[in-house]
Amino acid sequence: MKHTYKIQGMSCNGCRSHVEKTLSEVEGVSEVSVDLEKAEATINMVNHIPLETFQEALKNDGGPYAIHNLHEKPCCSSQHKKETVTPPPGQGTGVFYCPMHCEGDKTYDKPGDCPVCGMDLVEEQNLSLGHTNQYTCPMHPEVIKDEAGDCPICGMDLVSLEADLSSEEKTYKKLLGKFKIAVAFTLPIFLIAMSEMLPNNPLYTFLDQKYWNVVQFLLSIPVVFYATWMFFQRAYKSILTWNLNMFTLIGIGAGISWLFSVFGLIFPNIFPDQFKTELGAVHVYFEAATVILTLVLLGQLLEARAHSKTNAAVKELLKLAPNKAVKVIDGQDVEVRIDNIATQDILKVKPGDKVPVDGVITQGESRIDESMITGEPMPVTKWVGDKVSRGTINGNQMFLMKAEKVGSDTLLSQIIQMVNDASRSRAPIQKLADKVSGYFVPVVVAIALITFVVWALFGPEPAYVYALVNAIAVLIIACPCALGLATPMSVMVGVGKGAQNGVLIKNAEALEKMDKVNTLIIDKTGTITEGKPSVEKIEVFNSDFSEETLLQFMVSLNTNSEHPLAEATIAYGKTMNVQVLKSENFNAVTGKGVEATIEGKKVSLGNPKMMDHAHAEITSTMFEKAKTYQQQGKTVSFLAVDKKVVGFVVIADKIKETSAQAIKELQNKGIEVIMLTGDNFDTAQAVAQKLKLDDFKAGLLPEDKLNLVKLLQKQGKVVAMAGDGINDAPALAKSDVGLAMGTGTDVAIESAMITLVKGDLQGIVKARNLSDKVMQNIKQNLFFALIYNTVGVPIAAGVLFPFFGILLSPMIAALAMSFSSVSVIANALRLRNAKI
Repeated sequence: MKHTYKIQGMSCNGCRSHVEKTLSEVEGVSEVSVDLEKAEATINMVNHIPLETFQEALKNDGGPYAIHNLHEKPCCSSQHKKETVTPPPGQGTGVFYCPMHCEGDKTYDKPGDCPVCGMDLVEEQNLSLGHTNQYTCPMHPEVIKDEAGDCPICGMDLVSLEADLSSEEKTYKKLLGKFKIAVAFTLPIFLIAMSEMLPNNPLYTFLDQKYWNVVQFLLSIPVVFYATWMFFQRAYKSILTWNLNMFTLIGIGAGISWLFSVFGLIFPNIFPDQFKTELGAVHVYFEAATVILTLVLLGQLLEARAHSKTNAAVKELLKLAPNKAVKVIDGQDVEVRIDNIATQDILKVKPGDKVPVDGVITQGESRIDESMITGEPMPVTKWVGDKVSRGTINGNQMFLMKAEKVGSDTLLSQIIQMVNDASRSRAPIQKLADKVSGYFVPVVVAIALITFVVWALFGPEPAYVYALVNAIAVLIIACPCALGLATPMSVMVGVGKGAQNGVLIKNAEALEKMDKVNTLIIDKTGTITEGKPSVEKIEVFNSDFSEETLLQFMVSLNTNSEHPLAEATIAYGKTMNVQVLKSENFNAVTGKGVEATIEGKKVSLGNPKMMDHAHAEITSTMFEKAKTYQQQGKTVSFLAVDKKVVGFVVIADKIKETSAQAIKELQNKGIEVIMLTGDNFDTAQAVAQKLKLDDFKAGLLPEDKLNLVKLLQKQGKVVAMAGDGINDAPALAKSDVGLAMGTGTDVAIESAMITLVKGDLQGIVKARNLSDKVMQNIKQNLFFALIYNTVGVPIAAGVLFPFFGILLSPMIAALAMSFSSVSVIANALRLRNAKI
């Protein structure tokens, strides 16, 4: 019989395998299949087995997993429930994650070590919304100020209520303290051990060798049981949960060295003569164990310092967030904290100040530095009606603005959140590393055992000593962390680099796919062109209507539309002081135009397809006249009243200055650039010829764009789609990589994998360059990690000894292992200086 159950607590393939293995070991179970995506287990059993039996098996296993009936509401699991935590001052953001992403995007609400790989969890850098730093007096805690300064009571300097150190800095400081202790006790052990190489060892004039061994033992205790005890704790946990990792190998290798030495010190008579010196004392390896542990601790120390640099881009963005703003209340300037700003508030931004929230300028003008958000170094001039974003820096003029988005809704907050989410995502290329890592530790342990046996049977005397030392060297030199860090470190730095240049990556998969794109589909309006069209001319074909009447109908129709062409008509109507008429039964016909009833007349505005929809005939004369404008790259929208075409409006949309250069650069990279537009053929052809596009399609509806994406994909092409409108959303979602212009609609941005903040084609060039460099960096890291272990493990096993007499000391192996992970991180950090 077969039953399907819900499984709670799984977050990675390792969890899935572990649950599958545990359930299959229950007596009476013939077959188990666990689906990670559905979080379900299908169990074949000879006879019915109570649910409680499976629950007991998972409980006894010690893991965070639970099993229940399909329709039963799962219990809460604090270990797997992702919560939004507001931490107390000094506790960071309350979001911690594994730098190797062992459990996908799973996060924790407090620092610690990863239950899978054992590495220290990293703190997510984020805006602490609704919270700004405050200061208090150490003598008078009732004094709380928003700024640093002197206590008004006693005059002492006020101190921050928040801790000055980030989670990473705290980890680094803690490890540094332990490292100093480890070095202080390891160095004398090392000197005592090395003195045996001196002729007539001078230390033996003070004490016999066996007593110096006791001194080494006593000195090793603080190193093993304090400074590096966490390594053994992680090793024990990894074996208990069978999440074998780097610390498993370190714990076994260093643990065997130290325990062997202790037993040799206490029970020397149980060891054969091979393990003894000429003086009868057993060879001890306290120096090997402590040096190995100290060097591994050094590696962890360097990693902690390097990790703080991988999210430097987010930290720079965080610095942009201002804590205060000037709010205009009843004509008075009042300084307020940022969390006291609401939408519709009027704020004053002084010269040199940071824009406090997202909003629109209501009075004044200024040049604003948007470089940290768009990546463009030149300040942008903003006038009344223009939008401004939180964290951008005002120039030398004051302006008033109306708050539109506050808190987590601001662009800066969304950018930071997107960067954090993307940094924790997993690229498909990481599957290779995950697969290798799954077998890594058991294979290394097996190689270590084989090394011991081979040296014990065939090695020179003292064979057992050689066997033990080389087996330990194999355990120590192997480094699964270098392999595990290869991809996520590059992704994290790359995503941050993109954010600094106005390229927002939704997930790591987008970076990998962008590197393979060979066909780019781009929309015209708002993508190639500026998306700020303006009315150039109105043509009238019916003597019963004046140009003013046609404009009045067009403006009245378009007041309900969000299309850029509609905005152009409305803006033109305002300059002509046109009175808006009441419209009824408004309807936007996707990809065609708009229609409504105005003053009892059925009015339609749009392209020829809209005229067909309205059953209004466009004569050859009208077509020819419209064509002269369309061949100049301008858009023509026809107006029909009661099924009769009475005129058209000519709208010009300037091609962006960066479009031609960007398209040329993309074509030089071997990317075919195709323009799709709902505009007419002549207009599209004029733009395509000017920009030397590979191909173009005109007069398309949203479903036509979607179908073309599907067709190109069937031809084996990797397709990227760039657009900014609602009608682009289906094609953006279907394409291999969707690129949304940040100036476009929320629907388009939500459908895309990459958002270009500035909204021009140069951003696509940056996205492609970034993708190329990140993928190249990942491949370098994977190559280094794989080659390192492929070469290092055999050398540690002693394959060079028969030919060159070379053996690798476990201490040298520990040094090499510690620096392997650091080298991978250092290589990833090179991306910070890459030019995209």
